[in-house]
This record gives sequence, C-alpha cells and structure tokens, in this order.
Amino acid sequence: MGKAEKTVDELVTKIERGEIRLPEMQRRYVWKKSRVRDLLDSLYRGYPSGAILLWETDEEVPLQEFAVIQERSPLQSTQLLLDGQQRLTSLSAIIRGKPVKVRGHSRPIEILFNLEHPDNLEVVTEVNEDAGDDEDDLIDDEADSSEDELLQRFNKMTFVVATRKLEQLPQWVKVTEVFQSNSDRSFLKRAGITDLDDPRAEKYSRRLAQLRKIKEYVYRMDILERAYSYDEVTEIFVRVNSLGAKLRSSDLALAQITAKWRNSLAIFQQFQKECAEAGFFLDLGLHLKNLVVFATGQSRFLTVGRLRLESLQQAWKESCQGMEFALNFLKSNVGIDSPALLASPYLIVTLGFFAHRRNYNITPEEAERLRFWALVANAKGRYSRGSSETVLDQDLTTLKQGGGVPELIERLRQQVGRLDVVPEELEGRNQRSALFKTMFLAFRADGAKDWRSNLIISHDHSGTHHKLQFHHVFPKAVLKGTYQPREADDIANLAFIGGKTNRAISDKPPVDYFPALIEKAGVATLDAQCIPTDSALLELGSYKAFLAKRRELMPKGSTHTSERSRREPRQDITC
Repeated sequence: MGKAEKTVDELVTKIERGEIRLPEMQRRYVWKKSRVRDLLDSLYRGYPSGAILLWETDEEVPLQEFAVIQERSPLQSTQLLLDGQQRLTSLSAIIRGKPVKVRGHSRPIEILFNLEHPDNLEVVTEVNEDAGDDEDDLIDDEADSSEDELLQRFNKMTFVVATRKLEQLPQWVKVTEVFQSNSDRSFLKRAGITDLDDPRAEKYSRRLAQLRKIKEYVYRMDILERAYSYDEVTEIFVRVNSLGAKLRSSDLALAQITAKWRNSLAIFQQFQKECAEAGFFLDLGLHLKNLVVFATGQSRFLTVGRLRLESLQQAWKESCQGMEFALNFLKSNVGIDSPALLASPYLIVTLGFFAHRRNYNITPEEAERLRFWALVANAKGRYSRGSSETVLDQDLTTLKQGGGVPELIERLRQQVGRLDVVPEELEGRNQRSALFKTMFLAFRADGAKDWRSNLIISHDHSGTHHKLQFHHVFPKAVLKGTYQPREADDIANLAFIGGKTNRAISDKPPVDYFPALIEKAGVATLDAQCIPTDSALLELGSYKAFLAKRRELMPKGSTHTSERSRREPRQDITC
C-alpha cells in the first residue's frame, strides 16, 4: 500500500478534473450543513481530520456520480475514493462555490465566517447522529430562542450555517467568497474599516489569511495498488469502515451487494426515485433492508455477503412489489402520506412482507385490522422501543410462521399494554414523541385548519406563509421564568398552524389572542385541535390545568387508535 500527501486544494482540483472518481460501493453524500461547518472549524484550527483512502486501478469498475459536478478525465488510470467522500465533496462545494446534489436536488452549502470570533474555542460541538435529515422534518419548529439569545450564541462561534439575517451583519462573511478572492479589501470595507490604522484591520486580515490556508491543509493518503481486485477492495472497504464505525451497516451491505451484483446501484436508485415521486423519499438503507428481509426472512445485514446473485435479484424484485403495496396501503388506507408521519420506516417493511406472505390476497376485514395495527404501532412507537431490528424480526418471524394481523396486534399489546391512548400517556411528551405525529394525523382527519387562511393543515404546503409550523398555545416567552422548558414543550401545548399565522401571534398569551381568533374563525377552529377555550384556563396561572384539560380531550379525538376501529368499519376522527 502506497503513501502520499496532498493539500485540500490539490484534492479538490483532482475531483474537479475527474481524476478521482467514486466507486459504486460508496454511499451517497449525506452530510448536513452543520457537519460541513464543523469540518471547516477543525481545519481552520489545524485539528486532525482523518486520512483519505484511494484505490488506483486500470480495472473497469462500476462508478457513481459525485455530488459535485466533475469533468471527464482523459487519463486511463483512475483513482477511486474509498474513504473521505463526505469531507472532499463538502470542501469541493465550499471552495469552488458549486452546489451539491442531495436527494435529486442541487443546493449550495453556504457557511459564514465570523471575523469577530473568540480567540479560544467556546462552543462545544453537539453530537446528534440519530437526528433525521433536515428534509424529513414533519413541520418547521418555531424559534425556541429569542433573536438576541441566538445572536449571542452565534457570536461565540467561528463558523455558522448561513441565515439571511446573519448575512446582513458586517462581521459575517461568506466562506466561499473568501476562498474565491485573494484580496481582503471588500471584506474589510463591508466591516466598516476605512482606515488601515484601525486595529481590526490587522486582526481581520490575519484571520482571513488563516481561513484561506485551509486550502493548504495536508491530508495523508493511503493508496491501494493495482494488484488488488475489485472483490478484495470491497472487503478492505468493509473492514476499514467496520473497524472505524464510520458507516452504517446498510452502507457496508451496499458495498458487498454491489461487488456481487455489478451496476445494481443504478437499479436501487431508480426505484428509490420512483418511491420519492410517490411522496416517499426513503433512505437507500431501508430499501436494502427490505431486500434482505425478502431474501432471508430477517432484517439484519450479517448474512448478506453469503447470498447468491440469483437470490439477491429475485428478492429485490419481490421486495419492490412489497414496498409498492406498503406505500399504497399507508397512503390510501391509513392516511399516512409522507415518511415524516412515520414513527419508524420499519412499519413499511412489515406491511410489505405481510402482503407478500398473503400473495397480495387480503380480505376487507384483514385490511381494516391491518389499518388498525399500523396506526397503533405508529402511535405507540412499535419500532422505537429497545432494539428496532429485534422488534422487527419478531414481527417477521410471526408472519413467516403463518401468523396474521391478530398475532401482530397481540405482539403489540404485549409490548405496550393497552392499545388506546389515555390522558396519562400524553403527560411529559413533546414533539419528538411518536404520539405527536399521530396527533397531527388525528387533527388533519378532523379537518383542522390554519387559524388565518383556513387551509386544512398539511405537512407539504408551499410558501413561507403557509408552511406548517407547530405553535405553542402558551408561547414559550410567556411561560419563561415560571415554567421549565420541558413543560413549555409539552405535547398538550402544541398546535398546528401556518408560518404567517404563527408569526402574527408571536409571543401573545392565549388570553389576549383567543377572543379575536374565536370571533373571526369560530370556536370550531380550536375545537378541531382539541384546544379548550374556557377563559379560566387561559391565564398563566392556569397553565397546568389547561394542559390537563387538553390531555383529557385529545384521546377522545383519536378514535382511529381505539380497539373499536379494528372491529368496526373505518371511522373518521372527531374531537
């Protein structure tokens, strides 16, 4: 294995010229902008940021596109990037000012640099690997902090993800613009420096120079030689990333599958695209898990390396049929029309496998009971308790052994106890609870509307005025100092309205804004979201009584999660 060193600028140039390519075994570009921000901060400070692993080969290897645009390389020999894709793609986008392609859409990565950052590191990195992608959020969160509080936090940081308001402030400059200019003049002028004797001039110029030096940061490269075969390189890729725990098991499985089934990545991505066009963009890892389920009857990737090519191809065909049924069932029978409304996407796997085991011959009674199971499993977080794969495998085993919906329901009952929702179950829950998604489903089914536009609430409204947000009935600013943040975020204090309506209410207490709202839209507007309107409950001192009353009302609206709905015809939800 060879060793080499290259600067960031040299590596970015090689990617731009197409001299470094991406093998099919690699996962897609997945970094959030906050990860790019933290990478820049590390390089700016000269911190270690890992090595780069390449394979130099003349072999004709299945490739995939980088998330940034590349030229066609005239060179016969190709260097394939095995480790470092996320870092180098991010740096290419930032340094060259080019967008990255994420989920079929091109978007820029805009990071701002703080000319007035503290000399020492003051903000500790927040690690949250389990957080969903930005695009998967059900609704926009209203600002949890005041603008002053946010600005105080940002001022302690060296790099931040760009916002329109920060871009207007003179001390913040766009990182890409710094990389694309060798002159400090425009940045100093914008910061209000007109005289070079200004002590800020030297400080800012020094910091801008340090920022540009990121292009000179040297990465150590390990280079696998031509003697290695594609299969060997795949095994190396799997071992390296397994030991470092850098990739998920689905990413490692993808490498093993594509090594055995050449050019299969394009097939997987095409089906992923078709599901996205139907409203369900799902991580490629879920499609691979579905494939393994249909090939082996269980969900873990441990045995994927032993599957024959013919088994993989047949299982993929069957898994796609199961996925299509599951998505159609969720949309048409259950009313779940987006993955953002799922507590876990594993629900899709079980629904598809159930239909496959029934040869897609399902009676009306089974369909109604399956609807009940899906709604309750989603509300109770069936696959979010303990080991998700263990719970999924229990349901798959039940179906493999000939069980049906009654057995699935019984397993669910054994896990969660009662299958209806009671007020006590809502206490202490917040927007991260599976019940929050069910609350949205219940209110939408009951025709809940925005309090200003009268648009029925929807997770996919377009435009900043209408994009759905969750509103604190008692705004956090009103509760601050009297109640704890966790009490303010209680699920019983949340309602669904559009962005413009939310901004118009701002931090007004309900005792002030409810009367005008009721006069204009009627009390039914609030009833649709099970919000009590008794004036005695709207005073700050009655906040806990308000929560208790709304918790009492909300389960009565969720008739679709009651045991009754699996025995009777489908019912709409009413409060």
